[in-house]
Amino acid sequence: MITIRKATKDDAPIILDFIKELAEFEKLSYEVVATIEHLEETLFGERPDAEVFIANYQDQPAGFSLFFYNYSTFLGQRGLYLEDLYVKESLRGKGIGKALLINLAKYAVEQGCGRFEWSVLDWNEKAIDFYKSLGAEPMDEWTVHRVHGKNLIELANL
Repeated sequence: MITIRKATKDDAPIILDFIKELAEFEKLSYEVVATIEHLEETLFGERPDAEVFIANYQDQPAGFSLFFYNYSTFLGQRGLYLEDLYVKESLRGKGIGKALLINLAKYAVEQGCGRFEWSVLDWNEKAIDFYKSLGAEPMDEWTVHRVHGKNLIELANL
C-alpha cells in the first residue's frame, strides 16, 4: 500500500502543496513564499539544492521527505539532513512517516553518510516520541541559530 519514489520536476505542484500543508500544521503559513517555479529550479534544475522522496498510499500522494547533504568535520564525511518530513493528516498512523524515515536511512547508508539528522519543534511531542521510538537521540546541548531576511543582509554588509 505504501510506495516511495524519487520526485521529478512534474511533482513540483504536489511538493508545494505538501509544504503549504506542513506550514499550516506548524502555524508558519505566513513564511511560505516558495512557488512551483522556485521548486522546479532549486530541486530539479541544473544544480539541485535538495532532493525529495514522495510517498504514495494506495497510489495517491501521501507525504514527502526533503533533504540535503551536510558535512561533519569530526567524522570527515558528509551526512544527510532532513529538512522536511510530512504526511497528510488524514493518512497519519498508517506507517507512511516511518517508511519515509527508513527509506532515508537506507539512502544515507547507500550514499556513505555518517549521520542522518533533523530538527523538530519542541512542542511537537507526538513527533518527538515517534523519532525516539526509532532510535533518534535529541541533541539537547545544541541550540539552532538562524540569521535571515533583513538581518542576513545587514550581516553580509558589515
